[in-house]
Amino acid sequence: MNETFLKISYALGFLDLVDTEPSVPEGIQEFKNIEYKKVDSLSLQLDIYKPRDLKSPAPVLIFIHGGAWRSGQRSDYLPYLIDYANKGYVTATISYRLVKDAPYPAAVQDVNCAIRWIMKHGSDYGMDVTKMALVGGSAGAHLALLVGYGGDMELFSDHCSLDSASADIKAIVDLYGPTDFTTSYARESYQVKDFLNASFEENPDIYKAASPRTYISPDVPPTLIFQGTIDGLVPVSQSDSLAVWLSNAGVPHEYHRLKGWPHTMDLAVKVNEYCQYYMDRFFEKYLVH
Repeated sequence: MNETFLKISYALGFLDLVDTEPSVPEGIQEFKNIEYKKVDSLSLQLDIYKPRDLKSPAPVLIFIHGGAWRSGQRSDYLPYLIDYANKGYVTATISYRLVKDAPYPAAVQDVNCAIRWIMKHGSDYGMDVTKMALVGGSAGAHLALLVGYGGDMELFSDHCSLDSASADIKAIVDLYGPTDFTTSYARESYQVKDFLNASFEENPDIYKAASPRTYISPDVPPTLIFQGTIDGLVPVSQSDSLAVWLSNAGVPHEYHRLKGWPHTMDLAVKVNEYCQYYMDRFFEKYLVH
C-alpha cells in the first residue's frame, strides 16, 4: 500500500490529501533552476525558498526527494518548502542523478556536492549555513541518512570543485527511509539491485557500504524518524532497527511509528500535520537554539 492507496482513500472521501502543487505566496521568494553541478551534458540543479522579510540569516532545511532512486523530482517537496519558508527557515530542494543516469554512489556524491554548494553560496540567499538539517522521504531519506552519517567518506565525494569544509549537518529527518541493505528486504528488491548495479550475491560489500547503519556512531546528527506500520515498500523493521542502533550508540533521536499508515503517508493532511508538529519542535531544539 502506497500513494495509490492514499489516493483511493481520498476518492472515497476517507482522507484529505496535501495540495502537491501549491502556489508560492507573495511573502516567499523563489529561486529556481540553480545549477550546482554539471556532469557531461546533465545539469544538476536546486531550488531555494526564503521569506521576503528575512532580517537575518536563517537555519537551512535541505529536502531530498524520493522515488526509489529511479524517479521523482525536486518539486515533489514544494508543500514542505513553502510551509517551512513561511515559518522563517530558508529551504532548498535538490535534484540528483537517478539510476538511468548513473548507479550508486553517484546520487550520494551529488547530494554531498549540493550541500557543499549551499555552504559556499548559501549566505547569498539568507542562509545560516552553520545550522543545516537534511529532510528526505523514502530513497531521499536513505540519501539524507547516508550523507548525514557517512558523508565524509572518500567513496561519497567526487571532488566537485567546491572548496568547502566538511558539511556540519545538525539534524536529519527520516521519513520512511531504508537503512540496512544487508537485510532480506533489500537483497530481494529489484530497486535496490538496480541502484547498486549488483545483486547481493555479486557484491555483498557494496550493500553494506550503501547502508546508513554502517556509519552510525555517537557523533552522527540527531535523527527524527517517521514510519508507517503497513508500509509495503520499506518495511517498518528498517526504522525499528534504526531506532535501536541510534539508542545503542547514544544518539539523540525520536521515533514516531504510525500504526496503520502506508508508504508516502505524509501525503495525507492528517499525517503531514502530525509530522510537521514534531519537525517544528525538533528543529527548534537542534537548529534554532
